[in-house]
Amino acid sequence: MNLTVDQLDTLQELVNIGVGRAASVLNEMIECHIRLQVPFIRVFSPGQMKQELENRLGVSLVSAVRLGFTGSFSGLAQLVFPTDSASKLVALLTNEEVGTPDLDAVKIGTLTEVGNIVINGVMGSMSNLLRQHLNYSLPMYLEDTVEHLLSSKQLEPNTTVLLAQARFTIEQLQIAGDIILIFKVGSFDALLQALEMIEEGEEE
Repeated sequence: MNLTVDQLDTLQELVNIGVGRAASVLNEMIECHIRLQVPFIRVFSPGQMKQELENRLGVSLVSAVRLGFTGSFSGLAQLVFPTDSASKLVALLTNEEVGTPDLDAVKIGTLTEVGNIVINGVMGSMSNLLRQHLNYSLPMYLEDTVEHLLSSKQLEPNTTVLLAQARFTIEQLQIAGDIILIFKVGSFDALLQALEMIEEGEEE
């Protein structure tokens, strides 16, 4: 699906507002300062998305936090990290050493909390600014391959996937992850209609 430049700009703005809110929450929780940016967003089909992520992340295991959303639009939201980036992020947030048993013990809980904050920040800004209501499922942590993450039964061929690269900068260390929003059939059209309504309202 091809979006106009204005539509992409508006989506980028919504996602940036969301990650900005998420960064503020994370900074209140921890002692070190987190800068969270989204350099780009792109729209893919499930097949294109799988290829894109496998090219960037490889075929090894990745760490992901996933939650479902329903309402004005429905689908899945995921925050995905290469496993080494996930370990670095958890080590920084918990002051544990990479590779220690203690780090493994707190990894799932820490990443689930981070994923929940980032995803809720992004989806919350979308629903608030587009004036749409969304309900969320509880976040779930998983480690799997990209192929399995994107081979869910919910990924029909004409499902639309929105990819936003998330870049965490903590104490000069760059940690990159991916925010993946998977919209069920028809839901992305509803999102675009909401975008158009906002843009028309701004023009009046």
